[in-house]
Amino acid sequence: MDLALTTDQTAILDAVESLARPFVGPSVHDAGFALVSDKLDRALEEGGFLDVAFDPDLGAGSAALVVERLARLPYAVEAAASALVRPLFPDLPRPFCLVMEGRWRRPIRFLKAGATVLVVGQDSVSSFIATEDQVRAEDTLFGYPMGGLRVDPATIATPAQDVSPQDVTTRWRVAIAAEAAGLLAAALDSTTTHVTDRQQFGRPLATFQALRHRLAEAQVRANGVYWLAMKAAGTLDPGDAALAALHAQESARASVYDFHQFLGAMGMTLEHPLHLWTYRLKALIGELGGRGGQGLAAAEALWG
Repeated sequence: MDLALTTDQTAILDAVESLARPFVGPSVHDAGFALVSDKLDRALEEGGFLDVAFDPDLGAGSAALVVERLARLPYAVEAAASALVRPLFPDLPRPFCLVMEGRWRRPIRFLKAGATVLVVGQDSVSSFIATEDQVRAEDTLFGYPMGGLRVDPATIATPAQDVSPQDVTTRWRVAIAAEAAGLLAAALDSTTTHVTDRQQFGRPLATFQALRHRLAEAQVRANGVYWLAMKAAGTLDPGDAALAALHAQESARASVYDFHQFLGAMGMTLEHPLHLWTYRLKALIGELGGRGGQGLAAAEALWG
């Protein structure tokens, strides 16, 4: 499978980089556990960057590239579900919020009044537009704006017609993997910068072999997540998607621990931007049943 970027994809990523440039440097002291920007969100929507998968010549592969690149920003943007899942529901508005059937009591990323809530079960998909009285804000440590549902979606959601739950779940897994790839890349870059600048015992931390080995392993993991995500986006195969999400969640679990260890006490404060990526990774680790859910889905897809 050829995963080299096309001319169109290169142009799209260049445009994303240009638009996102003012948002690369976070206002850490104002961020708290999550950093969001309505201005960035509007710019992405108005520029059509979250609609690339609607173009059959660009497809999910190009959308995954956009999601991965946006995930590197310190700002949490509702891009993954909108770019990769929303093409199955072209008439529904964003932000898009995904929830597994029966697990609606958990905090839901980007949930607010006016959002589309997509409820995905084994045999059905349903949706509704959330209203003020149906949602509440949730204070969490997960690096995303979170909301909670006050009502069981089964009582208000409308079944989706002609949409397969497997198609939705496959795209959801691709979205998890693509976003995790960008988050891992950004967190690794932030950590590498710190250990290069930080002096201890008369030399930079990055010169110690034990750290270099673990950073190299993190780089291998991040690269693997990226390529598996891009392959899954290109094929939209359930097995590819499950393997990509599995590797993303497993890599996030291992790498986040190392990143915070390498920053020492600084990694446990809000005065360094690392948490803006790692705590979003912590949220992604548990989606769609976590590593166990992805492993079982991969086994079923590959071996029936």
